[in-house]
Amino acid sequence: MSDRRAWLPPDQTPTLKWPVVGERAPRPEALDLARFRLDVTGLVARPLSLKWPEVLAWPSRTLETDVHCVTRWSHRAMRFDGFPLSELLAAAAPLESARCVRFVSASPRDHDTSLPIDVALRDTCIVHGRDGRPLEVEHGYPLRTVTVGRYFYTSLKWLVRIEVLDAPQLGWWEREDGYHDNADPWPGDERYVTGAVRPEVSSRLRDAVEFAPYRGRTLRGLDLQGWRPRSLDLRGLQLKDCDLRGADLSGCDLRGANFTLSNLRGAVLTDCLAEGVDFEGAWLMGADLRRADLRRASLNGTTLFAPDEALARVDAARFEGAAGLLEPQLAWLAGQPVESLP
Repeated sequence: MSDRRAWLPPDQTPTLKWPVVGERAPRPEALDLARFRLDVTGLVARPLSLKWPEVLAWPSRTLETDVHCVTRWSHRAMRFDGFPLSELLAAAAPLESARCVRFVSASPRDHDTSLPIDVALRDTCIVHGRDGRPLEVEHGYPLRTVTVGRYFYTSLKWLVRIEVLDAPQLGWWEREDGYHDNADPWPGDERYVTGAVRPEVSSRLRDAVEFAPYRGRTLRGLDLQGWRPRSLDLRGLQLKDCDLRGADLSGCDLRGANFTLSNLRGAVLTDCLAEGVDFEGAWLMGADLRRADLRRASLNGTTLFAPDEALARVDAARFEGAAGLLEPQLAWLAGQPVESLP
């Protein structure tokens, strides 16, 4: 047990999997290695534009690190192949005014992430393989970053550009979803930026008779305990890191909704249409999921079962094509003995 505590941050679940989080493929041109370029630009004396053979020619070594995802899974001692960012930036020669490093992806949504330059130089590697094999496309092939000691959203898939800047800049997840810009899994559990949510925000949603004005907006940190929506059409609502304990969503159409890291303990979701819904990192212990349609739902880090807590009710629920449940949850769902991972 002491060894488990030594490596596993608060509220994380160990896994031997490498769950796919976020987009599964970059823009098509990013996979054309004949056209590939890794550009290093910004406040550097010697800008670089490396072709793929030049990237592979860089002296490679193995990085071993624990990976902690914000959606509450952790994989111990993963082994990546690549080289330290510090070596690449040494060749580019950052100027004295450099304060920040921004990494840019070839993802469909142009994801980016940024780190203080001292953190990037100390903790970030440029990675092209895992366990001696090229990365899979869904995990960042051909090239990604891995930053040690931070939540994994600071490690960018499908890397194509590195910019050296004179001031901090929030990354995509921090701008769009309110993720914490320090992303330390340890003392402060820095998943989201903290701050009080005005009670009237929760009240307006509770009292709404239709939800078109809210669709596509990220609604984070709302107190929706015991909520029974006036309309069953909750399609597209983005209720992240919300308190939905005891909410009654029975019969609701939840398609396109997102409940990442939300607390749904004891919620009623009987007969709901939740096909393809994102429940990553959500707590569903004690929830009533009878006859719910959860086909193709995203369940990375989702908890249905936990010792000393009420069990989710899953009679006649449909889970075909749902992805991401970690080993203990899969075993419980299949009625098999649940064994703890080290």
